[in-house]
Amino acid sequence: MAVDDEDDDDIPPVARPDPGELDFDLEAALASVVSVRTEIPADAFTAPMLGTERRGNGVAIAKNGLILTIGYLVTEAEQVWLTTARGTAAPGHVVAYDQATGFGLVQALGRLGLQPMPLGSSDDVEAGQSVVVAGGHGRRDALSARLVAKRPFAGYWEYYLDSALFSAPAHPRWGGAACIGPGGQLLGIGSLLVQEIVSEGQSLVGNIIVPVELLPPILDDLLRFGKVNRPPRPWLGLFATDAAEGVAVTGLAAGGPAAQAGIAAGDVVVALDGQEIQDLGDLWQKLWAAGDAGIAVAIQLMRDGRELECTCRTADRASFLRRPALH
Repeated sequence: MAVDDEDDDDIPPVARPDPGELDFDLEAALASVVSVRTEIPADAFTAPMLGTERRGNGVAIAKNGLILTIGYLVTEAEQVWLTTARGTAAPGHVVAYDQATGFGLVQALGRLGLQPMPLGSSDDVEAGQSVVVAGGHGRRDALSARLVAKRPFAGYWEYYLDSALFSAPAHPRWGGAACIGPGGQLLGIGSLLVQEIVSEGQSLVGNIIVPVELLPPILDDLLRFGKVNRPPRPWLGLFATDAAEGVAVTGLAAGGPAAQAGIAAGDVVVALDGQEIQDLGDLWQKLWAAGDAGIAVAIQLMRDGRELECTCRTADRASFLRRPALH
């Protein structure tokens, strides 16, 4: 399997980084980035939302072919293929997916000849500095960008980062893309396409980047156990967003705890266990602070102008997912 020479979604030459203006070897850095393609069974829990064929990127972080990517690309994957910018391909095995950070790890099952990219830290860069956001197709998939902000980020799928990176302009294939700092080190992994309000109502379309310094504290656990060795967080199985009236429920995971408790799309969450909810990030943090997966929480709602309360028995989200196949 080989990579096509041309792609309609190539980064325009004017938007690509100029190697002469960088303080690191761009070609060497880009050679550490691979394309990731996965196939997921049609009956998998995440298939209706994330699809059965997913494409993105990953970064070699060890000489043995260990690839760091974004977890949604590999969740419940039955088949994984990794392809270098040179066109060399090999199957991969999903090692782990961490719900808290969003990172996924894949082990290449063939020799790809990859040199690992050294890990950096977002603490070493400030907003306004230049970065390179790169996919797995070499120079034509590398984007000259800048770090716009470091800020908390709350995801609608029960996800929160204390300090996510926001880069702009947006990379067209952001999932699992490498965010490379001024010294050629990996700063983070591309996660989402979002809009960032920068000033006076002006906004930029860019990418949310998961900071790579979240990986070292959990890496040993992920390699040994396939997960972080801690009790799982409580999971509601609801999708939500900040709204003028509060945190609005936009959808429910089929068969999840919130659906079983009678919560409905359109409900507004106003309190959890009697504690007022300020915003989406506050909801997730209060939920996780309540205890481990399996606890019951009281959720106060507004529905059609009426107040109501329901008790929701939380669950371990991982228990709804297919486990990686053994090789």
